[in-house]
Amino acid sequence: MDVVKGLVQERPVVIFSKANCPVSHSMRQLISGFGANPTVYELDQMPNGREIERVLQMMGRKPTVPSMFIGGNLVGGPNDLISLQVQGKLVQMLMDAGAIWIWKRN
Repeated sequence: MDVVKGLVQERPVVIFSKANCPVSHSMRQLISGFGANPTVYELDQMPNGREIERVLQMMGRKPTVPSMFIGGNLVGGPNDLISLQVQGKLVQMLMDAGAIWIWKRN
């Protein structure tokens, strides 16, 4: 648990992914559209990637990737992210985490 906790507490938005995951690319694009810059960890390119996957699995993530954390808290996968957006909660979460400071809807 400590390895994941350390990685997600360092940055406001963290995505755990694998290099060729198109869904995590979409998650990045959505978050970037708000002006946030997510940190992405490609588990298949990390020496401790399998360990991190086991931790994510213990946290209830199946499949383990893509998984997103905002403000150190597990948000979930793409469906969870879209749900937060539809409910109008995503922007506030990004602001609370310090990922964005101001949001002006066009």
